[in-house]
Amino acid sequence: MRGLLGELATGSNGETMTITDMEASIEHMSRGTIRHVDAILMVTEPYFRSLETVGRMAPLARELGIAHVWAVANKVRGQRDEEIIRSYCAEHGVEVGAVVPWDEAIQEADREGRALMDYAPAAPAVTSVEGIADLLEREMAGAAATVLPTGVTGEEIAHDDSSTLHSRDR
Repeated sequence: MRGLLGELATGSNGETMTITDMEASIEHMSRGTIRHVDAILMVTEPYFRSLETVGRMAPLARELGIAHVWAVANKVRGQRDEEIIRSYCAEHGVEVGAVVPWDEAIQEADREGRALMDYAPAAPAVTSVEGIADLLEREMAGAAATVLPTGVTGEEIAHDDSSTLHSRDR
């Protein structure tokens, strides 16, 4: 993976953005897998273990020189869940880049074997994921939109507790 991300970063012509789903672990940081990224989105839930992962990953991301470090609050069922995530992130100096609400439409689309964006394009989770795309586009100006998905599609973000990376344009 490290080699692939490195190739994507050095082979870019300034018009590509690569988004890669990584395991919710510090292993890819300690191995240098993400040394070529400009931003990291750490997907977290309002539970201690999930938040602690953010608490461990954010300082490592900064040590690696990653310019943009955001948390994405996921499976948020109400104001209290969002407050828990925002409070934890504030205490650890991590900006919450987006909030993805718990959305029953995700399970309904999955039962039908359909992508959420096709099943319910106006679903709250879809709107939130579109907000993440807007954040990246706004903050990562200069990169365009070639996406390398590695296991997570837009509708799965509310199911997956992992990190998403944006490949640095070099």
